Amino acid sequence: MLNIKDLTINIEKRCLIKDLSLSLNKKDKLAIIGEEGNGKSTLLKAILGWCSYAEITGIINYNDHRIGYLEQSIPKDLEEKFVKELLFSSDDDYYNKIADTYRYFEQFKLSDNILEQTINSLSGGEKVKVRIVNLLLSNYDILFLDEPTNDLDLETLDWLEEFINTTTIPIIYVSHDETLLAATANRILHIEQVKHKSTPRHTLASITYDEYVTNRNLAISKQNQIAKSENREFRKKTQALQQIMQKVEHDQNTISRKDPHGAKLLKKKMKTLKSQERKMENTTLTEEVAVEEHINVKFSNISIPSNKIVIDLNIPRLTICDHLLARNITLKVKGGEHICIIGANGVGKSTLIKEIMQNLDNRSDINVGYMPQDYQDVLTSKYVLEYISPSNNKDDITKARIYLGNMNFTHEEMTGKISNLSNGSKAKLILAKLILDNCNVLVLDEPTRNVSPLSNPVIRSIFKGYQGTIISISHDRKYIFEVADKIYELTKDGLILK
Repeated sequence: MLNIKDLTINIEKRCLIKDLSLSLNKKDKLAIIGEEGNGKSTLLKAILGWCSYAEITGIINYNDHRIGYLEQSIPKDLEEKFVKELLFSSDDDYYNKIADTYRYFEQFKLSDNILEQTINSLSGGEKVKVRIVNLLLSNYDILFLDEPTNDLDLETLDWLEEFINTTTIPIIYVSHDETLLAATANRILHIEQVKHKSTPRHTLASITYDEYVTNRNLAISKQNQIAKSENREFRKKTQALQQIMQKVEHDQNTISRKDPHGAKLLKKKMKTLKSQERKMENTTLTEEVAVEEHINVKFSNISIPSNKIVIDLNIPRLTICDHLLARNITLKVKGGEHICIIGANGVGKSTLIKEIMQNLDNRSDINVGYMPQDYQDVLTSKYVLEYISPSNNKDDITKARIYLGNMNFTHEEMTGKISNLSNGSKAKLILAKLILDNCNVLVLDEPTRNVSPLSNPVIRSIFKGYQGTIISISHDRKYIFEVADKIYELTKDGLILK
């Protein structure tokens, strides 16, 4: 249904994809994985012909099949539209689609009156749901989904998994949700940038995500073991040869002129040894696998007394624009606790987390760090180094560069504009700032949502080992299980300890 041959994508002087060939068939669920900024979203746009900012060569043929595309973020021209304008192009279209619309609304737990709302008035999860409904109503032949799980509640994530698994429509999707990948993908396209992000590489495998990760780790480990063994033996042989050559050279320098036969033998032996040396120089050894470096940062020297009350919240009415979201919210959090708030889309989780942040913001007895769902709420600086090291002190800048380097930022990214970063790199930038600021209380709204599935285990490990207090919202099932020691569900009647 979709055929790609020798696709190469360059942006300015950087090659993101080189000589990619693949075919997509019915029932294929192809997951694109890779680190932030490696070109996953760019690849989808290139296939669609929406990538004017890149130089693209190769053959792309989808044989007149219609492709539905869920972008990572909503185009600005849709923000002010009413939901019904998005879903229905005319009165006839409305009557043809309304029955299916209500059926999807019921599955997605969307109220019927959402049709009369503008898209920008919806919660993050509701926006994703409405856009997925729009794709389903249009009966596309192929679906491209760029981060479809962003902001979805746990119930809808289960529905999305079932939909991907049961539909015969081929799907290419980018996701950071390891649980979704493990449950749905039957093919993997792994896009990498190795050798300090200077060389593109891709791997295409018709296996599940868990199988891919397991096989990849085993293959890397096996090849690296072979490479180390071969290099160790090669060094031994090289050293032994050098010792023999040094001895022969010494004998040549000290042999008596009265022994021409002996000198001739030594000369012949040295010639043989040099021949062996040339052969060894041309020996091809197994190389260790070039992989993208894992991020390597952690919080240090964080302390907060376990009996300290970080927050004792009592909100009789949680509202947004005079609309009541929930009532009778109480929350008490102590030092060192890691709590996570879950709940249905639109129930008010992000509104609550902003209330919590406002409650903590001016406290002098704690050092609070904040990662919002909308990164632009905190990324108010123009340049990366300006944000992470506002003092402009030389030592602070050097330290910031080290941390950014440990998070795999290139020199160009470190010295460039924040607006040029991918969402995943922006998330890592905020995390680096939280670490450098030595925050002992973290308020996090979906902290893993834009980080690659290969980096997410490291991110979760960082938060799991964090000695301070974490107050977070997440739909990431692995994050909830591994990081949170208390889980609260936000309902219209307040917070319920799970």
